[in-house]
Amino acid sequence: MTVYGIPNCNTVKKGLDWLKANQMSYEFHDFKKKGVTAAQLTDWFNTFGWEKVINKNGLTFKKLSKEEQAVINTPDAAIAYLMQNTSAIKRPIVEQNGKAILLGFNEEAYEAQLK
Repeated sequence: MTVYGIPNCNTVKKGLDWLKANQMSYEFHDFKKKGVTAAQLTDWFNTFGWEKVINKNGLTFKKLSKEEQAVINTPDAAIAYLMQNTSAIKRPIVEQNGKAILLGFNEEAYEAQLK
């Protein structure tokens, strides 16, 4: 299992704490340091929908002007933006056996998918 996120994010911390409490092993991928690929983003878009993968409630996206936000209106535009601004990716993203299964942290979803 791989957990993608950034270590100082409270939502990522909640997800990691849940995994630890449930004695689940995982590898953490800090996408601020290690980045993400266009192929990963495309996979995540195909699983969750590209508009859900962008964290529109986060500061990184909110700092953009309305005009800049409006330009991010297709999957290709979102990939270009998110590869340069990984902090704008909704997190954590959990992959199991190379397939994305969870976006964000919701205890009930973690229980259903991982137990």
